Amino acid sequence: MKKTDITIAVTGLNAIDSPGPGISVIRALRKSNYYNPRIIGLSYDTMEPGIYMHDLVDKSFQIPFPSVGIDNLLYRLKEINDKEKIDVIIPNFDAELFNFIKLEKRLLEECNIKMFLPSMKQFEERQKANLYEFGKKYNLKVPKNKTIYSLKDINDIEFEFSFPVVVKGKYYDARVAYNKDQIAEHFNRISIKWGLPIIIQEYVFGSEVNVTAIGDGTGKTIGAVPMRKQYITDKGKAWSGISLDDDKLLKITTDLIKSTKWKGSMELEFIKTSNDEYFLLEINPRFPAWVYLAVGCGQNHPDALLKMALGKKVNAFPKHETGKMFIRYSYDMIINLKEFEKISTSGEL
Repeated sequence: MKKTDITIAVTGLNAIDSPGPGISVIRALRKSNYYNPRIIGLSYDTMEPGIYMHDLVDKSFQIPFPSVGIDNLLYRLKEINDKEKIDVIIPNFDAELFNFIKLEKRLLEECNIKMFLPSMKQFEERQKANLYEFGKKYNLKVPKNKTIYSLKDINDIEFEFSFPVVVKGKYYDARVAYNKDQIAEHFNRISIKWGLPIIIQEYVFGSEVNVTAIGDGTGKTIGAVPMRKQYITDKGKAWSGISLDDDKLLKITTDLIKSTKWKGSMELEFIKTSNDEYFLLEINPRFPAWVYLAVGCGQNHPDALLKMALGKKVNAFPKHETGKMFIRYSYDMIINLKEFEKISTSGEL
């Protein structure tokens, strides 16, 4: 069968020790049985390794940081679209999704660029600061948490929580604190990088299990693959993991997608306790960096999302293979300095 040519723009090219999902998404898209993708990388920093992975990324452009706002992003995307005629954009960072969700309708109407994203309501109600109330609404166990905005708010923590606690940024980063001094240290470090508020979360003992899933926006789960982290970095990222046969975890996932009518990709992060209770730690409204494991298990989630963005009917994946492992690795790329200079000065490569 002849594949259809298509141009897809993808963010999240920072394949570093805390990797973005972009490279895994691109690898999955290149496994499509239906499309022959031309991949346009959208980067925020000239040191994002994906820019220079020419076997995966056909051309890269820099875009403005999310904090600059939607007008500047729209202007830049129109500039890029004039050159590349983009069919679909797949954003892969939590921090950028607010802007892309806001622009979804305008990009379709003004540029014929399609996306398949959660609604603003879905995006906002699962925010870390709202997660405890989200859990009560959808009958999920969620660790107790508290949102704080200043160092003086730390004084009450020891009366409300037992140590250790988890200190989280509003978008990224999570660190364990065993006393008030460590909370203050983590507060300063995370808030400088990601801003306020900071979330203090009850620490739950158990094993870390995650699910990468995709919903069609009507309550139907198109695919879901659960994974247990095998090796975790000092940043809390899974460096290896194994797919699971876990019907209870899958039911939690499908029930949540049905209740919320989730549209698009998501990652659910849980702690599984010794007595088989599941506590939801986070909902990330995009693909995880380990989404390529789902491809290895027989479910190509990025390809399914692409089809839905294009208005195609997509059937649910019937099952996934268990006992499949991913092991992340790093290697040195040698690039020409002229490439770095070009993306730094012209904003494209």
